[in-house]
Amino acid sequence: MPGEKRILIIGGGLSGLTLAYLLSNHNLHITLLEASSKLGGRIQTIKGPLGTPLELGATWLNDSHSRLLSLMSHLSLRKHPQVSDGISLFQTSKTEPIQKFTVPDEDGSSYRIVGGTQTLIDALAEKLNPGQINLNAKVIRLTEEKENLKIETSSGETFFANCVVISLPSQVISSEVTFSPQLPEPVSQLLPNVQTWMAGSIKFVMEFEKPFWKKSGYSGMAFSHADIIAEMYDHSNAEKTKFGFTGFLNSSASRFSQEERKALALRHLSELFGEKDLSPTHYEDKVWIGDLVLGENSLIPRPHQHNGHPLLLQSYFNEKLFFTGTETSTEFAGYMEGAVRSAERVAQQILKTKG
Repeated sequence: MPGEKRILIIGGGLSGLTLAYLLSNHNLHITLLEASSKLGGRIQTIKGPLGTPLELGATWLNDSHSRLLSLMSHLSLRKHPQVSDGISLFQTSKTEPIQKFTVPDEDGSSYRIVGGTQTLIDALAEKLNPGQINLNAKVIRLTEEKENLKIETSSGETFFANCVVISLPSQVISSEVTFSPQLPEPVSQLLPNVQTWMAGSIKFVMEFEKPFWKKSGYSGMAFSHADIIAEMYDHSNAEKTKFGFTGFLNSSASRFSQEERKALALRHLSELFGEKDLSPTHYEDKVWIGDLVLGENSLIPRPHQHNGHPLLLQSYFNEKLFFTGTETSTEFAGYMEGAVRSAERVAQQILKTKG
């Protein structure tokens, strides 16, 4: 089509898909490349054998997440409150009694997406032409060639675009993508030092046939400084017909196998709730390392380090290259809200630049 602009988006997480959705009605030829075999990035919902949506990735939102809520409304998605009513637990050490507390009933304090966070990814993907999405397409090189950028993948495929948006964690960009000519030195120095949200976290989920914790008045919320489960929440579905937990394991648990982590988590769960012989219908966990921090890069202990940095908000290669992703957002960096806001920012930049 004469005059049609070719936009290539690298990364099929929430930011990349939201950007593709926002640009899809502006006479632009959109191509999205995703390195893995699935879309979603740090959003990963699985289903237990009983059909319970279980979140191994991004899970919660609140009323201040206005751009995410607006996007959900456009996609006809609904939210439901995170269960917090009942007795919650806090374990400070193995030598002291487990403390009990209650959370004030604050309507709208925290929500989840009905059906699981993956429904957001699926809804965005359904708005695009399937031919626009390329899975298993890992970008390794980006080269400026006059008015175009040349994009090469690890499988030998080559793409050309007027504009490229990289929607990957900065640490992944720095270790996996080669630029020609090189990015400005301040940008090259910055990328490996931008903290990647969730990097190093171990998210776990369990599905149970019945919510045993409710019979004793527990909320399912628990925190511990003394054992493998660091924090945990009720993960029942919106209809209260399917039941489970989600939460985070102590980061030191990465040295164990998944089977060992399961055994340790069930033992800890039994201690917290005074239940014996717990038998979940499903247990799974995910160590968020390799997906987010690669090569010579290391985990950055300072939360939000360089998130929203001014250099991440600029364009490069004569306004042909942009960065998006939740860590580039100046507000709500690390959250789904930040991912959506960053996509909206880049969409405005591209539409302004391309006329």
